[in-house]
Amino acid sequence: MNPLPRLVVASANPDKVAEIALVLDGLVDLDPRPPDLPDVVEDGDTLEANARLKAEAICEATGRAAVADDTGLEVDALGGAPGVHTGRYAGDHGNSEANMGRLLGDLAGVPSGRRTARFRTVALVRRPDGTEVVATGTVEGHIADRPRGDGGFGYDPVFVPVEGDGRSFAEMGDEKHAISHRGRAFRNLAHRLDVEAPICTAVDAVLNHFADIDTAIAGLLSRPLKEETA
Repeated sequence: MNPLPRLVVASANPDKVAEIALVLDGLVDLDPRPPDLPDVVEDGDTLEANARLKAEAICEATGRAAVADDTGLEVDALGGAPGVHTGRYAGDHGNSEANMGRLLGDLAGVPSGRRTARFRTVALVRRPDGTEVVATGTVEGHIADRPRGDGGFGYDPVFVPVEGDGRSFAEMGDEKHAISHRGRAFRNLAHRLDVEAPICTAVDAVLNHFADIDTAIAGLLSRPLKEETA
């Protein structure tokens, strides 16, 4: 059996790290971000750019493959806002209460049928050799008129997924991971890593003269085919 991919988590957010670890349990081995590393300035203009900034910084600091993600909440009635500014919508990064307060204030008077929204996550692995693996995940839903539930974090109390049973993410607890944006993004990422890792190993073996090209190709072709996940 091939060993699981091993990655350093770029995030310093304990709630996010716990969620990622739960989603990737048995698929990827995760190591925590070293506690002495400074925060990474997330000044990219896209979710992918911010994920790349974080993964690059941790990869460079540790000399190991690092995984990072960035998530945006896109509300149709607000023209896609808060989007890339989701984590600091009210000014201070990570102030969930203030962010939800501003969001609900901005949607005051907007009828339920026009409160459609989606969460979008970009997950990215950066390796020391400069190669990357990128995956995305999206979930559609709407914004509730008030916070509901005590679980989750961020905007979970006000986001109600279309694929659920009417509960907010915060009311669903760990059930949300089966349909959540982050769950989908990281499962897609794990699949891509599992597909790409043998290829990288084979190329490395050829380049370092551990195997001839025919042997390397034969090894790849002997692996069972996998279907691409959604």
